[in-house]
Amino acid sequence: MGETYEHARETVEEHARENDSWARGVAVLVSFLAAALALTGIGEKSAQNDYLTKHIAVSDDWALYQAKGQRAAIRTSEIAVLESLPNAADAAVQARIKDAQDYIARMHDDPAGGDGMKQMSEKAKVREAERDADFHRYHQFEYAAGSLELAIVLASVSVVTRVRWLAIGSGLFGAAAAAGSAAVALGLL
Repeated sequence: MGETYEHARETVEEHARENDSWARGVAVLVSFLAAALALTGIGEKSAQNDYLTKHIAVSDDWALYQAKGQRAAIRTSEIAVLESLPNAADAAVQARIKDAQDYIARMHDDPAGGDGMKQMSEKAKVREAERDADFHRYHQFEYAAGSLELAIVLASVSVVTRVRWLAIGSGLFGAAAAAGSAAVALGLL
């Protein structure tokens, strides 16, 4: 009877140590996953801020482009009115028409000032591409963060259910998500 009791006690202690060390291992796994999630969250917010900043700049560029187009349209109307005057051949009227034509040309293309409609369009298109790239980065970070959250849930469930393959799957899934997050941060994705 004493031997059986001693054997049972040793078996219980052995399982308690084994389960505690396994639970501690899963806790360490969850800690690493949480740290990766925190870093991914930082990258996600940074990409989101970059996207929003560039989106506002693109909107500003196109608004300025439209304003310049409206100014050119007003000057075109001015030319039409001046040309319809009975004294349209007068030197003063011709000078005003020439000034309006020069102004319209500058609104459309101003290589010296760099702010003609042609230049604004080129600048806006470049910023649109940068904005779209930041939007893509933001979504990639979102996917990585969601995957890390799922890995943490799997690890937590593995502790409660004592299903080891959930912890292993969680570790593999979390490692892939963390690698994806690092690849996005390094500009590889």
